[in-house]
Amino acid sequence: MEVSIFVFEKKLADKLHKPRRKETVTEILKKSVHYLEMLRQPKLILKVVHSVEDCNDTLAFAAEPVIASLANILAYQASIGGRAVNGPPSTGASIITTTAMPRPAHAREYNFLDFEIKYGIRQIAEALDFLSPQVHHHNVCPSSILVTKTGTWKLSGLEFIVQTEARERITCTPWTSRLPKMAQPDLDYIAPEVQLSSYCSSHSDMFSLGMVIFAIFNNGRPLIQANHSSSTYMKQLDVLENQIHNVLPKLPAQLQEMATKMLSKDVDARPFVKNLLHTPYFCDRFVETIQTLDIINMKDLVQKCQFYKITLKESLPYIPKKIWYQRVWPFLQHEMLKPDVSAAVLHPVIFLIQESSLEDYETLMLPAMSKIFNGPKHVPVQVILLENLHVILEKTPRDDIRKEVLPLLYTAFDFSDIEVQSAAVLAVTNVSQYMDDTAIRRMVLPKLKMVYEANPNDLKIVLNILACLEIILHRLEKQQIIEDVLPLIWIVNQTDPEVIARIAVIYSIILRDKKYGLSVNIIATKIMPTLIPHTMNPGLNLEQFQTIIEVLQDMLDQIDRNQRNKLKLDTISMQSPDRHRPLRHLYSSDNMHAQNFNIPNLKVETRKTSSAEDMVRKNSAGSWWFGGSPSGSDSNFLRVVSSFPNRRLSDNMLNTPKIRVAPSCASSPGSTPVGTGLPIRRHSNVERRGSTINLSPPSLARSMIGGSMPNTSSSVPYLLSSSMNSLRSRRQSTCSNNSSTGILQQLGSGVVKQLSTLQNPYQLFSGNK
Repeated sequence: MEVSIFVFEKKLADKLHKPRRKETVTEILKKSVHYLEMLRQPKLILKVVHSVEDCNDTLAFAAEPVIASLANILAYQASIGGRAVNGPPSTGASIITTTAMPRPAHAREYNFLDFEIKYGIRQIAEALDFLSPQVHHHNVCPSSILVTKTGTWKLSGLEFIVQTEARERITCTPWTSRLPKMAQPDLDYIAPEVQLSSYCSSHSDMFSLGMVIFAIFNNGRPLIQANHSSSTYMKQLDVLENQIHNVLPKLPAQLQEMATKMLSKDVDARPFVKNLLHTPYFCDRFVETIQTLDIINMKDLVQKCQFYKITLKESLPYIPKKIWYQRVWPFLQHEMLKPDVSAAVLHPVIFLIQESSLEDYETLMLPAMSKIFNGPKHVPVQVILLENLHVILEKTPRDDIRKEVLPLLYTAFDFSDIEVQSAAVLAVTNVSQYMDDTAIRRMVLPKLKMVYEANPNDLKIVLNILACLEIILHRLEKQQIIEDVLPLIWIVNQTDPEVIARIAVIYSIILRDKKYGLSVNIIATKIMPTLIPHTMNPGLNLEQFQTIIEVLQDMLDQIDRNQRNKLKLDTISMQSPDRHRPLRHLYSSDNMHAQNFNIPNLKVETRKTSSAEDMVRKNSAGSWWFGGSPSGSDSNFLRVVSSFPNRRLSDNMLNTPKIRVAPSCASSPGSTPVGTGLPIRRHSNVERRGSTINLSPPSLARSMIGGSMPNTSSSVPYLLSSSMNSLRSRRQSTCSNNSSTGILQQLGSGVVKQLSTLQNPYQLFSGNK
């Protein structure tokens, strides 16, 4: 147990010359501890843990943990205010907390908040009210007021208690220099009637308390500074009213009138303790809250739970944080372990966690919270922890989250209690960012389905499940959404307007991203038929109706785009390819537009297929490309037709172009005989441009020997190379039309003569069937 040990070294009394005086001091200190044990009031009087031990050199006893006395703290304030306090203490209580040793840092630097002062004065006044029916304290001063570790002011220093004996006034010994200073009360705070008339009463303690109040607001300096001299005390008592007038503005306005009455020299003009407690200065809701916290164990169970859940939680925002950690939290961490009030205590605890810093939470609160996480928990405790799990995880380190907090969430799904399951679903919604994808996919989603199957008609659970799905949807895989999420939504009872709106929101999220795999077939056959009837639900408000309509419109748009594109492609494949060639062959060469290319002096008639009879009729109507008439002796075409009556013209054969070529000279091989009637073609001095017409030569020599003449797509017959060279060598022809014949006519005559010598008309093609 943590305690404070008070030690008195007997050698401090060795300077007293008479041995009896030494014994008097020892007896006074023993008497003080005895009265502390007898007049036990844990919230007002210093609590003794171990009684006094009397050894040869020391006296000692153990009490609850204490920071310092009010005198220690005010002495520091007085020193920085211009009055250093040195030397031995002047009261019996201060003998125990001697100033011979260096003051600890927490006592030197301790500064009171206004809240602490208000509550501390109230505590001492209540302690005096507690003692007044039995005794008068007769030593109320800063040295007899101790500040505990929790910040509570406790009354001690009961060395000079006077029994009331059912009388208003009791005879007492005034302060005198004939007695040791250690064995007398502090002269600076003694009431005038004690020093002047040798009697005391409950009003005497009120005067002393008034002097303490003025000292607190006067930087620790008392209004009377007698310096252990009764004569000095009397002199300063005469000017006490002036001192009060000078210091009074430093006091709170609501306390000034009451404090002035407390220092009245007229005993009957002083107020009673209860009058002081009803002063507006002490009528503070938040001070009363802390006071109730100190005496909460005196309340019944219902009052305790009501106080923790409502009163304390609502008051904490207005109570300084210093009081949180000094007074409230040390008390609550013990109350959390009590099963009957632990659920109620968690309400203010969650608020403290939320408002505390990371450092304060990790150092002060987390050790106590770990006991709650790992220990047995009742259903109300489990529910409160799960509902506020996001507050706890915001301050908890990552390692502790994984080891202690998240297991609490996973196991909560297995509880049979419906409240725990609903709270667990809600917790996943709030803390999903602290969970990895694997845990969500393998643990959370299956448990959500399990919870719904166990409670399909519970509206609260259904709403929590839908809210949870909305949050974790982006963490799931496509297959899980198709196989688990959508079937779960389809079986949800969609009668409540809020349920319908939440389902519409989930559909909207799935529609926005193609990775979820929601096909138009599912939309048209599964989703829309179940969602459209709910647009007529009379319970929908305008916002919910708009949400559903917007989702349905998005679905229709998606179906429209998908089906329209599909039908267009189907229509294109069924239409004529020529009609839609530009659409299907966007990059085909058919769409390439090239400039027209013309061969100079070359005229090509329209390509056309015809039978031999058609060719005969055309030839009879006009001249043939060889220049002769069909009835002429030189008509090669008719000779060929007569020789090959069953031969048809090829589909690739063009209507023979009319080409006029100047006759070659007589010296050229294959010169045309004179008199063929071919017009003379004069060559231009300009070089011929290249042509893309196929001019590949047929094997003429082989045809004359017995081969066949190939059918080609060229519109220009092959010219012998020697004749072509002859044509290229001449820039300008001087031959007349009657002096020579064209090379084409020579070729035609030669072919006809060769064919006429054959007995079998098919012998010519025997080499190439």
